[in-house]
Amino acid sequence: MLASVLLPLLLTGCQNTPTNDLTGGISYQTLTQPSNNRNLDTQKIARIRTSLAAQYIRKNELDTAQRQLEKAFAADNRYAPAYDMMGVLLQQEGSRINLEKADQYFKKAIALDNDFEQARNNYGVYLSQMKRYNEAVAQFEIAGSALGYEGRIGALENLGRTYLQLDDRTAAAKVFLRVLDSNRSSLIAHIELVDLLLAQQRVQQAQLLYDETLILVQGQGISPRLLLQGIKLAAAQNNKTTRQQLAQQLLSAYPLSDEAKQLKTWLNNPEAPWK
Repeated sequence: MLASVLLPLLLTGCQNTPTNDLTGGISYQTLTQPSNNRNLDTQKIARIRTSLAAQYIRKNELDTAQRQLEKAFAADNRYAPAYDMMGVLLQQEGSRINLEKADQYFKKAIALDNDFEQARNNYGVYLSQMKRYNEAVAQFEIAGSALGYEGRIGALENLGRTYLQLDDRTAAAKVFLRVLDSNRSSLIAHIELVDLLLAQQRVQQAQLLYDETLILVQGQGISPRLLLQGIKLAAAQNNKTTRQQLAQQLLSAYPLSDEAKQLKTWLNNPEAPWK
């Protein structure tokens, strides 16, 4: 019901809001299961090698991961997850040369298995990193629409954040509401929607979502972004006590954060809009 109330409110007007993310950047996944079921001995070898490569990538042992993937290709040069994992590996290494190579590996994985949603999500992460946002949107939309795909909610969260990079607040709001319809526990959707509502001065609706967000993060500590959101909400509702408490907490716990800098700027000129 809350989503149905928020949707018409969010779709009216747009303002710039910060896109810094509580949980870090857009994330890729390092699973190794393809969508097809070829059941060949060579594929089994390739799957094992690719799975080992994923473990080495997680430990940042990239040279060892690369050697495992070369063995996967030698066993089965049409095993799509190996190409996807090589793209992830090259992307994580991060040099200009390897970033350029990663593009072709992601494309090859999708060409070999057009229904490989994980590869589409990972390719979308890559495209977003390369600031090719419109291309990233297309990949995230496909992965986020694939019912049954375990990473579907993550792909939709990635899609919403990519729309924010494109400054398309209306599209971002629609996507984050889709996320909440499927998973009410999505922290990313809650946080982004609070900022979108605040930008439109929909304070009561933003407060409802903010209160839900605090429940979700119980026991995890409160981030500078959440503290700043609470300060903005308190200021909008003229709640000086809460505003002062949260401001003190932000400046004490995160004095060097971007949110603390925004707060100091605002305190020096409370009549100015938040930036």
